[in-house]
Amino acid sequence: MSKKFDVVVVGGGPGGYVAAIRSAQLGLKTACIEKWLNKEGKTVFGGTCLNVGCIPSKALLDTSHKYEEAKEKFDVHGISTGDVTIDIAAMLKRKDQIVKNLTGGVATLLKANGVTTFEGTGKVLAGKQIEFTNHAGATETLEADNIIIATGSVPFNIPPAPLTDDVIVDSTGALEFTEVPKRLGVIGAGVIGLELGSVWMRLGSEVVVLEAQDKFLHTVDQAAAKEAQKLFTKQGMDIRLGARVTGTEVKKGQVTVTYQDADGEKKEVFDKLIVAVGRRPYTEGLLSGDCGVELDERGFIHVDDTCRTDAPGIWAIGDVVRGPMLAHKASEEGVMVAERIAGHKAQVNYDAVPSVIYTHPEIAAVGKTEEQVKAEGVDYNVGMFPFAAIGRAMASGDTDGFVKIIADAESDRILGATVIGPAAGELCQQMVIAMEFGSSAEDIGMMVFSHPTVSEAVHEAALAVNNAAIHKVNRKPKKK
Repeated sequence: MSKKFDVVVVGGGPGGYVAAIRSAQLGLKTACIEKWLNKEGKTVFGGTCLNVGCIPSKALLDTSHKYEEAKEKFDVHGISTGDVTIDIAAMLKRKDQIVKNLTGGVATLLKANGVTTFEGTGKVLAGKQIEFTNHAGATETLEADNIIIATGSVPFNIPPAPLTDDVIVDSTGALEFTEVPKRLGVIGAGVIGLELGSVWMRLGSEVVVLEAQDKFLHTVDQAAAKEAQKLFTKQGMDIRLGARVTGTEVKKGQVTVTYQDADGEKKEVFDKLIVAVGRRPYTEGLLSGDCGVELDERGFIHVDDTCRTDAPGIWAIGDVVRGPMLAHKASEEGVMVAERIAGHKAQVNYDAVPSVIYTHPEIAAVGKTEEQVKAEGVDYNVGMFPFAAIGRAMASGDTDGFVKIIADAESDRILGATVIGPAAGELCQQMVIAMEFGSSAEDIGMMVFSHPTVSEAVHEAALAVNNAAIHKVNRKPKKK
């Protein structure tokens, strides 16, 4: 006899485990299927984000940043450290412990909320049934009134650079280098490539980034993208745009990369090569042909604005559906779907989903870029303010970058914001809240901000939208 649930969630990442917990909180009999095995062969929840993505990469970014500061930036404070060294094994151990603490915490929360967990894989069948297969290969059928698919994504592999055991790696392998590569190549100048490249560059690698696009960070506001390229280059990152990789050859523990740019064919030799060209939805073996769930032309599960698939009672969230591949977007979709299954009204505001690149300086954005607003033909105003004019940033020695706010010229309503600089992710969240409540730039300008804080740059940028910034010269008003 099959086991029956109100909700079965397939996938235990930041979308899936949140959906399962919220469903259980709402009184629904809930199960969650997860197949991820850690290094010890134990099933762990948290998905890519907690295990090999957001969390471990931020742990390495934090360690490498502290190392770089201690080695190169303490002397200006009058602090002498002597010879600074890095213990890579200790760094990796710290990273692994953070992952263990968080994934263990998720398992505890699932249990505390009464979620039944299944360790293995799930396949969605017709009639809202799920074929569950445990790690030993035994199968059983689960039934559900509602199924939530939250299987996430996996890295893209590219034919010119097939992965090897330790020389050509994806983002997961780049978290496990046991020594600092003397020369490191990175294919892809996106979020993952820049973050992982930054980690190993700070620790001593000569880093070359090969990006096929002619524009750097082409989806980011271009004022911030240009500033970022300038700053990363100054830090020592060799960024080559319009460089399309055509082949690789691994020999004697090194890899020779062949690529094409505007000047023709070129070759570079690296000790390690990270392939970071994006991610794709993970649906292998997930759907039976008659389950009614349809994929779009890019392989994503087709859903509406509330994450309903084409099959009644089946929902899909996170990286496996349209929209940015962000853990927090997946989590909010998980809450929305659980609420809707329970009969409540809930919605995700996709116009106010922030994104962050955790380089140094950080780059964070929400809403529309100036390029997008201009392309739409909207009349708009822009306010910018540099961290170089912020007292707290000066005191911290962290003055690179700026805050940029875009507002509708007629209504003054905030359309988007980009921050590049100290605590950009945290400052951008202020703009997320403002946009969620429909704030105008004037609203932000009229608020009282603590002094001295780096958030004063948000205040001044909002004032600058309407030519009222205090601590910089305002732009000339538009001629009427």
